[in-house]
Amino acid sequence: MAGEESTERLSTSLLAEENPSTSGPDGGNSATSVLVLSTFIAVCGSYICGAIVGYSSPTETGIMEDLGLSTAEYSLFGSTVTIGAMVGAVFSGKIADLVGRRGAMGISEAFGIAGWLAIAFSQAAWLLDIGRLSTGCGIGLLTYVVPVYIAEITPKNLRGRFAAVHPFMLTVGIAMTYFIGTVVSWRILALIGTIPCLVNLLGLFFISESPRWLAKVGKEKEYETALLHLRGENTDISEEAIEIKENIEALQQLPEGRILELFRRRYARSLIIGVGLVLLNQLGGSIAIAAYASSIFEKAGFSTTVGTIVMSVVQIPMTILSVLLMDKSGRRQLLMVSCSGTCLGCLLVGVSFLLQDMQRWKELTPVLVFIGLVIYNAFFGLGLSGIPWLIMSEIFPINMKGSAGSLCNLVYWSSSWFMTYIFNFSMEWSSAGTFFILSGIGGFTVGFVAKLVPETKGRTLEEMQAVLNPEIVKG
Repeated sequence: MAGEESTERLSTSLLAEENPSTSGPDGGNSATSVLVLSTFIAVCGSYICGAIVGYSSPTETGIMEDLGLSTAEYSLFGSTVTIGAMVGAVFSGKIADLVGRRGAMGISEAFGIAGWLAIAFSQAAWLLDIGRLSTGCGIGLLTYVVPVYIAEITPKNLRGRFAAVHPFMLTVGIAMTYFIGTVVSWRILALIGTIPCLVNLLGLFFISESPRWLAKVGKEKEYETALLHLRGENTDISEEAIEIKENIEALQQLPEGRILELFRRRYARSLIIGVGLVLLNQLGGSIAIAAYASSIFEKAGFSTTVGTIVMSVVQIPMTILSVLLMDKSGRRQLLMVSCSGTCLGCLLVGVSFLLQDMQRWKELTPVLVFIGLVIYNAFFGLGLSGIPWLIMSEIFPINMKGSAGSLCNLVYWSSSWFMTYIFNFSMEWSSAGTFFILSGIGGFTVGFVAKLVPETKGRTLEEMQAVLNPEIVKG
């Protein structure tokens, strides 16, 4: 039986001391020009996500003055992106399964371009909000489909390194938008935002569709052609193609993935890991700290300009380091180091605010807050910014990936909205207490990763299913 043969092959692979290539002598393990181009076009979407998230920071004064917005109206504009992202998240998995990974990216860019144009030419708050909502829908799709697409097109020995480019480009998008926004008007900045959308949209015509998605929808000839295109024309892809096909055949014996199916016992571990990582990512304060960094520095008595610039810049080299280490040290170890660093950073900020409340070390505490936030952001860039999404794209079988991606994406953006909403109230209650809680969540995340999250380095997506969902592979 095909499923039993597949199980035997996968088990042998996992027990091997060294994991040989699944694709012949060359193994398809080199980064071909097609693979690099496909990844570059995909991560243009990551840059777009960063640009959209970072847009509201440098444009606040200009928009409020030009359109006469109140603080409440601008706050609505800023938060509308998370509402749009939640809407996009709900449908992200289904859209990616229905029209393919490339098609989903194309739809997201249409939302992005429409949203940026609406913002650029708005003369009233309502059109501004519609534009922000539209860009939010776009990133709700992109935050799911980009890491999934990269995970599905790359060979196992390069998957982590290539997938780590996603958070790197997101970080670059935020930083570039902040810097450009200090020298151009908010309307020009919105028009500039359409450029990466157009690059991504046009580039989709020149890249391969995910071979695994093509295999799932029954396009056997196309998926082999796409796989050969990605691995190199002279590469023997027969073993990898057979492995993908056998895994798809085993999954086809199961019902089509629905949200309720995810809550069956066989998917319990994958679901807990996927939802747990994205939820703890947000509850640990990632988007809230980024959104309110200026007010945190202001409350600490530190320069908001210096603080926010250094915070955004320090994350870039750390994300580059993450790219270099991903396939060497492994996702699990890197994630634990990242969580430990964010825990330490929040603890230092909490202690600094506590000393301020006690009227101790008044000259030193602003610097300690700055150091703590820089430590937090640096270690966040090392792992938490991207690894949860990479692991999420690796641990679910392809028949459930759409529903699982939609659920994880929805949890991510819902918790993002929740944290950005309550953070200011929490800081008013107690700045020290807020960061002690965030530090505690960081410490809990270390334990969560150590106890539940498997190492996915060096394993194909099919091998991961043999570990997490062996009964599915047995079919």
